[in-house]
Amino acid sequence: MNEPVVATYSICGCDLAAGQWGVAAQSKFLAVGSVVPWAEPHAGAVATQSYANPRYGPDGLALLREGLAAGAVIERLTAEDACREHRQLGVVDAAGGSATFTGGACHDWAGGRAGPGYAAQGNILVSGTTVDALAATFEATAGTPLAERLLRCLAAAQDAGGDRRGQQSAALLVVERDGGYAGLSDALVDLRVDDHPAPVAELERLFEIHRKLFGRTPAADWIPVDAALRGEIDARLAALGHRSLEDWAGIENLEERLGGPESIDPVVLEHLRAAS
Repeated sequence: MNEPVVATYSICGCDLAAGQWGVAAQSKFLAVGSVVPWAEPHAGAVATQSYANPRYGPDGLALLREGLAAGAVIERLTAEDACREHRQLGVVDAAGGSATFTGGACHDWAGGRAGPGYAAQGNILVSGTTVDALAATFEATAGTPLAERLLRCLAAAQDAGGDRRGQQSAALLVVERDGGYAGLSDALVDLRVDDHPAPVAELERLFEIHRKLFGRTPAADWIPVDAALRGEIDARLAALGHRSLEDWAGIENLEERLGGPESIDPVVLEHLRAAS
C-alpha cells in the first residue's frame, strides 16, 4: 500500500426525528474533512478511513439512496475492493441501521462499534477506549441536537486517548433537507479544522460561532419590539451608519436570524448592543 494512512477516529450518526445524518472525525492527517465524512439527507452517512478509499463516500451514498441497509452497503463496497483489508468504514442508513468494518491489515489499535443510529471506528489509536468513548457518549446524549452530540463524542474520544500519533485535523458534517443556509442547502453544519495542535477544541470554537450566526432561537424567546426598543434599535443603527436592521445584519452575517419588525432575536439584539 502506498496510499496515505488516514489514522482516524470517527462516528457516523443520525437523528431520525430531526431528519439529520452526520459524521464527525479527528485525525493525525491533514484536512481529514476532505476525505472521511460523507452524508446525504434521508440516505445516510459514511466515514471512510485507514488507507482510505475516497470512492466509498459517493459510492456508499449511492447504495444507501437505493435503499440498501448499512451492512449490505459495507459488503458491496468491500467485496469489490482488492485492498479491503487495509480499509476502515462506518455506515448509518436511512432507517438508523448501522455497521462498521475494520480490515485485518489496519494498524493497531483498530476496531469499531455500532449501535442504534451510530457507527464508531478508529485506527492507530492509543487503545479501544477511544472507540468505546465515542459509542458511550453517543448513547448517553440522546435528545441532544445531532451536531452537538457528535462534537461531544469527539471530545470524549480525545480525552480517552485518541489517535496515538497525536492530533492535527477535525471535521463535523451534519445534513438536513433544506436545513442549511437560506433553506437552499442541505449542509446544516459543515466545519473543518485542517491543521491545528488542538483540532477538536478548535472545532468546538468554530461551532459556537456557527451556532451564533446560523442557529435558531425559538419564536417564543424572541423579544417584542415596542416603541422604546424600536427607538433604541434605530439609534444604535444610526450610530453605526446603517439605515436598517437588515442592512446591518447582512454586514454582520446575521441575516439568517432576522424576522419581522414586531420582534427581534435576542442574539441579534445582544450583538447590536455590543457593536454600538
